[in-house]
Amino acid sequence: MKKILSLLAAFGVMFYISSCSDDDDPAVDNGVTISGIPATATVENLGTLGPVSATVEGADGLVSLVITKDDAALETVDLTGSTTASYEFSYTAVAEDEDTNIVFTFTATDVDGDTDVVTHVLSVGEAEEPVETPIVIVRGEIEENTTWTADKIYQLDTRVTVPDGITLTIEAGTVVKGNEGQGAAATALLVARGGTLNANGTAALPIIFTSTLDPIDPADIAAGNYASTTSETQSGLWGGVIILGKAPITGKNLTTDEENQTELQIEGIPTSDPNGLYGGDDENDNSGTISYISIRHGGTNIGSGNEINGLTLGGVGAGTTISNVEVVANADDGIEFFGGSVSVDGAVIWNSFDDSMDTDMDYNGSVTNFIIVTPNTGSAFELDGPEGSVTRGEDHIFSEGVIYGGADIDAIVDWDGNTNASLNNLYFFGIEAGRIDSFGGVGTNANSNTSNWETDLADNSGGFFTGAESVLTFGVAVGSKSHGPTAADFAWTWAGNSGALEALGL
Repeated sequence: MKKILSLLAAFGVMFYISSCSDDDDPAVDNGVTISGIPATATVENLGTLGPVSATVEGADGLVSLVITKDDAALETVDLTGSTTASYEFSYTAVAEDEDTNIVFTFTATDVDGDTDVVTHVLSVGEAEEPVETPIVIVRGEIEENTTWTADKIYQLDTRVTVPDGITLTIEAGTVVKGNEGQGAAATALLVARGGTLNANGTAALPIIFTSTLDPIDPADIAAGNYASTTSETQSGLWGGVIILGKAPITGKNLTTDEENQTELQIEGIPTSDPNGLYGGDDENDNSGTISYISIRHGGTNIGSGNEINGLTLGGVGAGTTISNVEVVANADDGIEFFGGSVSVDGAVIWNSFDDSMDTDMDYNGSVTNFIIVTPNTGSAFELDGPEGSVTRGEDHIFSEGVIYGGADIDAIVDWDGNTNASLNNLYFFGIEAGRIDSFGGVGTNANSNTSNWETDLADNSGGFFTGAESVLTFGVAVGSKSHGPTAADFAWTWAGNSGALEALGL
């Protein structure tokens, strides 16, 4: 060795050893790395892996991250221009993945062609059996205080009655379904005089009354899916909800023509059933509390062209609390009041096939904060006064409402000189048909307290509001209306949850 070094020195060659940093020598390979991907994971069939956050680093500059599933290309992520990148990866197993192992490979490449490969094995379990909600069949009279819970579906197989002295409580998020049937086989929930219904849903967990043909389930409600997959125009698939009380009425016996009746049998319930009687002398009678309920697809025919209303209130007293009610696609009226003095705060009536709001027999309560959408051939309001010479001397009041008319509406407001009603602070829009039946015009009859109407129509050239011009402001756009709720106020309803109200500009 000494001899070799001597020879090199003799030829003037200098030999030395030096160390260089990566930054000083561009020929040094920095490589590329992937981190954050676990080697294994397990999900149930139809379950989801991730998201898993992967970090890719390459000091020389990255090019791509290529992901394969069982050696087949799944995804390529362009990382050009980065030296560090993060990526979230997730995968939802499908039916054919059941009871298998899926191999994913993650290959990162930098500008020098360097690669790093990470393998992940996902074990997919067997498919979970779907959990079916138990169905409870209910028939006839409820014999003791009862609670219906949100972990079951309650199926009405006949007319189900809450009789005098009995309380039915329905928990938030519960679904009640009525069987198909007409005439004597029509299904309905009837709360008799002296019976109590406490059906208190919430904005997050409304109570749904619908048809057995509607697949909606309490799990849908719990997940925030309040819209049915059935058509919003399907009507008459079952009956409806009927509440009867002991508050005063001024009625007429349709069989004998006797007027000034204080007690009558509600339409649709045979006279042989005393649970169908309503009316009395207790203005503050209490039939319970109802809030955040949606009644859908009702109004089955119970005989001679007579259909059940979505919500029937016969002689219901002011001690009863009703708020936030939706009625969708009812073959008869949305809500009908037969006398009584109960008030309703918050209502949506969508696609009624007769009148949306109907009052009879000297009703003396109020309805506030409501939306009426597209009555099908019926009227937005059919408002009648007392039947006979006796009157209780008070108006019933509708206020802070929004009415969308559409092309099929019959009358916008159907009332006459005997109507003891005041309609205040209302907004009418989308009016393509209909009329005001006011028999002399607003302000010249019993409707003298009506005030503050707005409409998006530029003028009354169509004659829709003839007789109501004195209380009407024309040319008010939906976004500039002064009165009534918006779609956000009824996000819990089918109409709101489906986007139908928002589509109208509300």
